[in-house]
Amino acid sequence: MDQAQNLRNIVKQHIENDKTESSARVITVTSGKGGVGKTSVSLNLAVQFSRMGKKVIIFDADFGLANIEVMVGAIPKYNLSDMLMRGKKLDEILMEGPEGIRYISGGSGINSLEELSKDQIIYMLHEFHVLEKMADIIIIDTGAGISHTVMEFVASSNEVLLITTPEPTSITDAYSLLKTLNRHEAFDKNNSQIKLITNQVKDYEDGQVLYEKLDTVVSKFLDIKLDFLGIVPEDGCMHKSIIMQNPVSVSFPDADSSKSFLQIAEILMNKRDKYMDEKKGLSYIFMKYLKIRRGN
Repeated sequence: MDQAQNLRNIVKQHIENDKTESSARVITVTSGKGGVGKTSVSLNLAVQFSRMGKKVIIFDADFGLANIEVMVGAIPKYNLSDMLMRGKKLDEILMEGPEGIRYISGGSGINSLEELSKDQIIYMLHEFHVLEKMADIIIIDTGAGISHTVMEFVASSNEVLLITTPEPTSITDAYSLLKTLNRHEAFDKNNSQIKLITNQVKDYEDGQVLYEKLDTVVSKFLDIKLDFLGIVPEDGCMHKSIIMQNPVSVSFPDADSSKSFLQIAEILMNKRDKYMDEKKGLSYIFMKYLKIRRGN
């Protein structure tokens, strides 16, 4: 048996044997293109969840670009790559962010998952099980676009927030992501929910119109149900907060955008969907990720 087949069997065995539910709710945030505010949404929702008394950890899966730490103005000493390749502990790669949230940077070394040994895979999955017990909510901030890495994270998640703006390219790219997701072998439409957030819109009505346009095409051509979660209005405070390297919900809590993040967070906390009855944790998502990357 070659090494690749052996590793496939390891991952498959972990998936089949892991019957425990995650204690943390995992929310994956993604977008069809960059520059639509995906990381801002992740960060500000984390702040709002934290204010509700939830323990929140952001996992920055935009490997190599370090978006979260740029937005909070703090560069971590270690990242996920250091944990996998250099044996760093979970508490060494967890960074403190605003309002009590914590985050983990993926690091460029994640691209070497294909070369991980059996011991490294087992260590990673064990540490993720530990991580799930440390948080009520884990937010995965994916890279933008429809790369294999992004799609495998999105397809393996059962709660996905899709971010788009009124720009035609943003809407087109959001549809492309959904089209690719619809064909993905790991996507389970019966146990997944895609929720749209329209960012940088004038008001709720404009956001609703944008959703309806996208949903009309999705309903006609794809086997995906797209829900409308809410809007984030375009305001000057958001731009100022990015320059300040601080979430708008912290810098300008009374801004319209901050109030919208609070509303979206409240909807997410108050609405319980059927797919939430069985929580799929970060370790489960990575197990599926590794299984897909290595082949079934």
